[in-house]
Amino acid sequence: MNIHEYQAKQWLARFGVPVPQGRVAATAEEARAAAREIGFPCVVKAQIHAGGRGKAGGVKVVHNDDEAAAFAEDILGKPLVTHQTGPEGRIVRRVWVEEASRIARELYCSIVLDAAAGGPAIIACREGGMEIEEVARETPDAIIIEVVDPLVGVQPFQIRRVAAGLGLSGKELSAFGVLVRSLYDAFLKSDCMQLEINPLAQLDDGRLLVLDAKMNFDGNALFRQTDVAELRDITEEDPKEVRASDLGISYVALDGNIGCMVNGAGLAMGTMDIIQQYGGMPANFLDVGGGASKEMVGQAFRLLLSDDKVRGVLVNIFGGIMRCDVIAAGVIDAAREIGVSVPLVVRLQGTNVEQGRELLSKSDLSIIPADTIADAAQKIVEAVRAQEGDA
Repeated sequence: MNIHEYQAKQWLARFGVPVPQGRVAATAEEARAAAREIGFPCVVKAQIHAGGRGKAGGVKVVHNDDEAAAFAEDILGKPLVTHQTGPEGRIVRRVWVEEASRIARELYCSIVLDAAAGGPAIIACREGGMEIEEVARETPDAIIIEVVDPLVGVQPFQIRRVAAGLGLSGKELSAFGVLVRSLYDAFLKSDCMQLEINPLAQLDDGRLLVLDAKMNFDGNALFRQTDVAELRDITEEDPKEVRASDLGISYVALDGNIGCMVNGAGLAMGTMDIIQQYGGMPANFLDVGGGASKEMVGQAFRLLLSDDKVRGVLVNIFGGIMRCDVIAAGVIDAAREIGVSVPLVVRLQGTNVEQGRELLSKSDLSIIPADTIADAAQKIVEAVRAQEGDA
């Protein structure tokens, strides 16, 4: 789960992380009042769940309250298009007004959960700001990485190594050590997956200050992070993913045109891989789970077809706890109700597979049966290509 910059800064302040004074505003007049309270110059920043806001014109330094109100009026309620939003952009519903800082240098610092290393990793770079992706791509040796043993936490030698890589020493080193320990404390206690500070500013008086913050939390831990869960902004999420979450279905929208309904995360990943192997692109990851009911299968099928990009559907089910006849009945009911106009390939194996196949064959639907995953992937890719060719 992602949160806004202003929420991340307010959250980090609880852990003693140095952040600028700021106020959130939802209207131009609120932005005007916030700017007056903070003082000038100050910075007005669009709040959306995406990076690249500065380059896209979503951040502005203002020198009076009229400028603050005018800029807020200009971007609130309108889409902001960045390299991370896609061409449709994201609607700006709030702005964050914060004090301007006298920046001497911009650094990059983050803590991420490194699955390969089996623990959190501190990642840092001397060059922060809007060009960090370019730095990582063109000069990867400039990136400093320190993997932290979660049993012992961040060690002093690791802080010294990262600080040396950033060119910090003396009092700067001491301040950086306090900052990293505070960030790591927030990371662990909040069940974070990613905590990114970009830029981490070194001010002209030597102080370190968090000028932008991005936090991503483990959705599976929200049951014990009730304060974090309250920060969720569903207007920033894909409506289909929100609906799936409400239904208890694991769903992630992707950029392809072949909808996938599978039971089991591993089988779902394998199915997406094989679709791509045959030249197709999956439109989603969808795992209905091991014991889904007929009703849930129907809901999942409706969810797939609510995506305008979907030009074909592949249902790939291995019945263990789940019965293939239940899957078949759910697919048939949903397909009849919705009126499926795209190719539909169904591959069933496992418990009650013969009964499931019989239900599909006796239905009045144009369902393409498949025996193996590879057979199913090849058939749906070919069917979608044929349909697009006819169009």
